[in-house]
Amino acid sequence: MATTIRDGVRLHWRLEGAADRPLLVLLNSIGTDLSLWDRTVPLLLPAFRLLRIDTRGAGGSDAPAGDYSLSMLADDVAAILDDAGVERAAVAGVSLGGMVAMQLALDHPARVSALALICTSATMDPAAWTARIETVRQKGTAAIADMAVGRFLSTGFAARHPEIADSLRDGIARQCDAGYAGAGAAIRDMALAGRIGGITVPTLVVTATLDVSTPYAGHGEHLMTIPRACHAGVDGAHLPPIEAPGALATALCRFLCTADAASDAADMLFDVGLLNRRRVLGDAWVDASLAKRTSFTADFQAMITRVAWGEIWGRPGLDDRTRRLLVLAITCALGRWEEFALHVRAGLAQGGFTTDDLKEVLMQTAVYAGVPAANTGFAEAQKIIAMLEQEA
Repeated sequence: MATTIRDGVRLHWRLEGAADRPLLVLLNSIGTDLSLWDRTVPLLLPAFRLLRIDTRGAGGSDAPAGDYSLSMLADDVAAILDDAGVERAAVAGVSLGGMVAMQLALDHPARVSALALICTSATMDPAAWTARIETVRQKGTAAIADMAVGRFLSTGFAARHPEIADSLRDGIARQCDAGYAGAGAAIRDMALAGRIGGITVPTLVVTATLDVSTPYAGHGEHLMTIPRACHAGVDGAHLPPIEAPGALATALCRFLCTADAASDAADMLFDVGLLNRRRVLGDAWVDASLAKRTSFTADFQAMITRVAWGEIWGRPGLDDRTRRLLVLAITCALGRWEEFALHVRAGLAQGGFTTDDLKEVLMQTAVYAGVPAANTGFAEAQKIIAMLEQEA
């Protein structure tokens, strides 16, 4: 934890990761603090040193009264870079953080090597933000907390993870009213739309399939007019660091792996793949599998970790549950019972799917791959269900 003081305002930031990694600055959305990135940070640390910042008005930073501006917030970031001893870095920002990142690239171009603009925009509806600011100033942030969470997270994710949705809602309700309103003014008054053509660094535009605040249509598509922009899509709503950490981390790693870092690309993808593998199969199984490596099998283990777990399980198009069920259907149809048993046990033990989900997969497999395959699948699955019940 560290603090920078600029114009009498304390700005809270955190630097973490190996000193020899390239530095990546992470900026949060309005209504959140640097903990927004908690689910994504473990996936990024193998590849980057990370500088997380609490925007003025949020988290551990001061929340002075009055309107903030994007230039003010960009100057805050530049001051923190000075204190952290960083001359130039890649910057990734979500929503307001992405707007600040664009402003930083325009006002301090020598400080920015690349941009990742995540669920953000160069223009928003000033009238809507004026109304929201007035609500916060009159009634407090609790008055807009439910609305904000409803836009931040998809309905399905919030239902599956009430602990995350409730924590996010509580964080918004407890944020300083002046800080939220001040940051809201920076969004309301932004003047980026006519200037983004002047951004010259490589830029990744990330949009989310269920984002109603800054979807590709009307928002992301305009950011694609930045001269060196490319696009990546992820599942979920407005906060990919929470809802799609694996897909977002994979997109960032791919984008920020420059020619100079090409020799490290395989290692980075292995590290990301290993984290995906642990998430899906659990630490105990992965540790046991890695412990069995020999000089004969090590290259194969590295390849499946990079390709199967880094490339495929890290793709944004399908969520983990869907991929798990696909694996069950395919391995059952092909009679790959060792792999089938592995994914049945991991999925049920970790809540990746239910026994009802498993039953429906096997019923579907019976029609399309044959009754004998499904019959064996039911038998193998029943053994694992019984073992898990005994262990409970």
